Amino acid sequence: MNNITNLFLSLLVVAGLYSCGNGNNKEVADLAPKLMWIDATANIERFNNKDTIDYYLEKVKKLGFTDIVVDVRPISGHLLYESEYAPLLTKWRGKEIHYTFDYLGYYIEKAHQLGLKVQASLNTFVAGHNHMDEGPIYEGGKADWATIVYPPNEEVKLIPITEEKKKYSAMVNPVNEEFQEYILNIFREVVTKYPKLDGIILDRVRYDGFTADFSELSRRKFEEYLGKELDRFPDDIYRWKKDEQGNFYPERGNYFLQWLEWRASVIYNFMDRARGVVKEANPAISFGTYTGAWYPSYFEVGVNFASKNYDPSADFDWASPSYKEQGYAELLDLYTVGNYYTTITIEEYLEKNPEVKNETDMWAQQGTWYCVEGSNQHLKSILDGNPFYGGILADQFYDNPEGLAESIKMNLKTSDGLMIFDIVHIIEKNMWEQVERGMREGGAIN
Repeated sequence: MNNITNLFLSLLVVAGLYSCGNGNNKEVADLAPKLMWIDATANIERFNNKDTIDYYLEKVKKLGFTDIVVDVRPISGHLLYESEYAPLLTKWRGKEIHYTFDYLGYYIEKAHQLGLKVQASLNTFVAGHNHMDEGPIYEGGKADWATIVYPPNEEVKLIPITEEKKKYSAMVNPVNEEFQEYILNIFREVVTKYPKLDGIILDRVRYDGFTADFSELSRRKFEEYLGKELDRFPDDIYRWKKDEQGNFYPERGNYFLQWLEWRASVIYNFMDRARGVVKEANPAISFGTYTGAWYPSYFEVGVNFASKNYDPSADFDWASPSYKEQGYAELLDLYTVGNYYTTITIEEYLEKNPEVKNETDMWAQQGTWYCVEGSNQHLKSILDGNPFYGGILADQFYDNPEGLAESIKMNLKTSDGLMIFDIVHIIEKNMWEQVERGMREGGAIN
């Protein structure tokens, strides 16, 4: 057997271990990516010095993490590096931020010294903080970027999201071509400016929610997709009605399914375009994203993150037969999902049967999708072998720290890796002991 054949067989073995996702196998746990997320605004004061970065990178390395996710574009739309296209974040919650070193550049330098990879996270279809009235939508004369929402009401009332103050993200209409060019320039810039960066992870590559976007621009683009003009808008999509209990529900119009398919196509086409821009600038860089894991309701935000080999119309009444063509799993090199559940096992879920309402959901949900073990089982099916890394929202375990350890262990066992959001929660509630236990029992460290 020659050396090339030996190498080929070795690669096959590694690939097989990497994809099987069995966290009981120490070799697999070693191979699986394990990411610690460092949110931009939640951590900027604490991490705006090299000593703190050194301390925590060394700490997470010892705990078995392989990657650091450095958030450099928070929802305000500012950046944490000097950019040609967008303003630097220089103030947060009334406090001045002073940079004495290249924030992202130093993460890359120190992490690589330790053998850690660095993923830069960028919020995508958002350009302002609604609670603070800050960001390009507010400050840069770009109010027309704001998505137009159709909130539940008996009259048809369409408003910009900047008037919906219960939502903190001033989300953008994803079909807006001016904004697409703007954000793609930022993606290109960051991977060019930091050629040693290992990857980027796009966050909020989605519509704001079920109620978005009902602008005249979206109407025109949807009519082009249909090949016909709508007689009644938004009634041709849906109209809010009240049931006997007085609760609002969407009465579907003639083009409801086509509308959902079109929205998913907008996101798919953008993701395809974004991958091309990033890879053209740096062919070696990893192209990744984060989404919520709750696929049964994720159509509400215009996203189909499944494999093209999975047909959701067989399982869900919101999917048209051609909805599957908008599946973008095959575009991704690294995919993190938010398994943001405090119920860990299927057995526990069936016993408690809790309702779960995630950030992007209009309505509470039930079913085995909504626990960590069940979520990962379902995701393996719809992703058709494309790897994914189970995410944890650490602040959900403030009242039950041991649940954090169990979630870590279950994600390592039943997905292809792990992502924890966010380091600030671990620090402020001192949950390092639980992180260590979960990593050890999940096979990530001895």
